[in-house]
Amino acid sequence: MATRKPAKKAASKKSAKGALDAKSVRGGSVVLYGPPIRDAIGRGNLAEMKKLLPAARAHVESVKKALTSLDKAIGKK
Repeated sequence: MATRKPAKKAASKKSAKGALDAKSVRGGSVVLYGPPIRDAIGRGNLAEMKKLLPAARAHVESVKKALTSLDKAIGKK
């Protein structure tokens, strides 16, 4: 029986100081929910917060649109 190789750990999306990598945020590879946003606020890094804000707002709009579609799909059933 073949054995499975252990899964590789995902590369961290944080820099050495714990700040979010702005390229990751723009690329959509950072999950935009409470903890990353609160962590950015807690670090007090204004530049990081300014980079995170538009990505987070775009994410919220995308979720709103998806929920509207979901409501419509449920209503058809």
